[in-house]
Amino acid sequence: MRKTYHGSCHCGAVRFECRLDLAPEGQRSEPAREGVYWTSTFRCNCSSCLKTRFWKAFVVPEDFKLLKGEEALTEYRFGARMIRHVFCKHCGVHPFASADFDMMGGAFYAVNLVCLDDASDEELAGAPIIYEDGRHDAWDRAPEVASYL
Repeated sequence: MRKTYHGSCHCGAVRFECRLDLAPEGQRSEPAREGVYWTSTFRCNCSSCLKTRFWKAFVVPEDFKLLKGEEALTEYRFGARMIRHVFCKHCGVHPFASADFDMMGGAFYAVNLVCLDDASDEELAGAPIIYEDGRHDAWDRAPEVASYL
């Protein structure tokens, strides 16, 4: 079931809320859009996600709201420069990213689940995870060797 969560960076300068579903498989609500991106959480081993420990869930724009801190955000784009990665310029935490891809049905936010202040340990532990091999640009499969530790 989709639920409203609140998130922030480490220092609290950036605060947001989002509606997403962290329920285990078989207990999840109808996805916001068609496609696998809306049915799970994702762990990627690309150079950026691996180094920042970015664990994401995708939300549609109407399910995301920046509550505070637009002025505290700084942007980083790499590779094809299609994804707007934002960081708090005070504490360095990466609370979310955003982009607009046709294959995902348009604009979206990628919320860093470890920045959710009110998601319980049980909710996070039970959330389904799809592992992506971003290191080899093979987003449709898990890496052969787990490189997430």
